[in-house]
Amino acid sequence: MIKRFAAPLVFTLCAYAHESLVDLEERRQDFVLETKRIDIPGHPMPFNPSIIQWQGRLLLSFRILPDIKRKYDSEIGLVFLNENFEVASEPQLLSLRNEYSQAPCRAEDGRLITIDDRLFIIYDDNEEPKLSKGGFRLYVAELYYDGEHFFAENVECLTQFEGESREIREKAWVPFNYQSQLLLAYSIDPHKIFYPRLDGSGICDTIAFSHPPIQWNWGILRGGTPGFLHNDQYFAFFHSSKVTSTIHSNGENILHYFIGAYTFSKEPPFEVTAISSEPIVGKNFYHGISYPGYWKPVRCVFPCGYISDEQFIWLAYGRDDHECWIAKIDKAKLLQSLIPVSGGTQNSG
Repeated sequence: MIKRFAAPLVFTLCAYAHESLVDLEERRQDFVLETKRIDIPGHPMPFNPSIIQWQGRLLLSFRILPDIKRKYDSEIGLVFLNENFEVASEPQLLSLRNEYSQAPCRAEDGRLITIDDRLFIIYDDNEEPKLSKGGFRLYVAELYYDGEHFFAENVECLTQFEGESREIREKAWVPFNYQSQLLLAYSIDPHKIFYPRLDGSGICDTIAFSHPPIQWNWGILRGGTPGFLHNDQYFAFFHSSKVTSTIHSNGENILHYFIGAYTFSKEPPFEVTAISSEPIVGKNFYHGISYPGYWKPVRCVFPCGYISDEQFIWLAYGRDDHECWIAKIDKAKLLQSLIPVSGGTQNSG
């Protein structure tokens, strides 16, 4: 009798548990209008793209894993897109190491930004022959284009800064252009701003610090896209992550990533002024092909760049470390959804 009813009972309990799980896309907002996947010919499973309007064209960076068995080997590529976000040039992988490097390229998650007429990419990498958490540091490189190929010059590793520790893996600093100078937000809460000297010393000076009273229940706030000026404030997207179970993880407790947006003042100390009250969710953010994960199981949306006009924002993001996507967002509605942030301690260097 037990054998006869065990299977139906288990099925019933599993079905009930599945029905009770959260479907994150049921919370999607109407300001996320469309989502579109971008495939890169010759590079299966590209992810974590950044995007920028440069010299009248759309330029996309993307990340690939050359060998999935070597999970720390990673490269960054560039490709032009047309106005429909379709590939419009031959993709090119950047050479970010000198000929004497003893380690394979481990460049991750590039962010593209211009300072006046100069094009830069900010990314993290680890040049140590023996891998370690503390070996991952942020890099800045200037990109040059000869009409056919991109070249990375003046590659500099940022090694000296307030809070530097060999126990911390550095990544996802937020670049922004302030009065024709590259600045980097090291963290969002607190909002700590660095000025990288870019003179070969690897030194970053702390020039501003503020501690906004932010309420966010989906993990630690971390960088995402560059910040660009809109309506006299900088605007950027961030990411966070939290271990939870959802319908997307089939009820397993795994790391889920979330996207939010925030604004900060255009002058020092660059205080955070407004922030999303809940994760931004669009169609196909979490539903779709489930991948095992190259480092561990995750359900991930990861923003690295955006472009905008008066009406819309086009956000470039990676999905599950295997896909590149663009989300079209109603700009006014997104900005209206942000919750004002005020107060907090401030200091400007």
